[in-house]
Amino acid sequence: MKKEDNNFTILFDGKSLDSWKMIGEGNFIIMESEKALLSQGGMGLLWHTKKKYNDFILKLEWRVLHKDDNSGVFVRFPDPGNDPWVAVNTGYEIQIDDLGKPDGDGIHKTGAIYNFAAPSKIVSKPVGQWNDLEIKVIKQNYTVMINHRKVVEFIGNRSLKGYVGLQNHDAKSKVSFRNIRIKEMI
Repeated sequence: MKKEDNNFTILFDGKSLDSWKMIGEGNFIIMESEKALLSQGGMGLLWHTKKKYNDFILKLEWRVLHKDDNSGVFVRFPDPGNDPWVAVNTGYEIQIDDLGKPDGDGIHKTGAIYNFAAPSKIVSKPVGQWNDLEIKVIKQNYTVMINHRKVVEFIGNRSLKGYVGLQNHDAKSKVSFRNIRIKEMI
């Protein structure tokens, strides 16, 4: 893990999945030309195995290739072993799905803390463009910013420490991630 100048640790360097582990049916491929990951296959979890995090700011970029693509970013889940549902059931998922499938409910739309808190607005860029995501987690306070606009403030009640990971939602969705980095808050 390399450090950036602003005290963020780079979790994915665009070339290697060192310190990452894939579980479940799906997987991620490395697109070296864009220094990005692309989801493919079925439901799965790519998680960063190096460290559990307490309070932090996680930043990354994501891009969808189709309006109905679905994915998410998981925070503060325990070691999932070989079960991607551990992250779903014990951590929090920050959703990527502008349509909010299956029902269009806000708690299932991009920026939501999935099933817990709906975003105040959808601020995703058009399909094919990169979006900025920032997740700030301090104690039980969760703040989600998309494209530099605050969309969620949420008070949780789950673990105060855990891993971070990326969701591969289904075989149809193609979601890319890059510039994944984290800063621990002390």
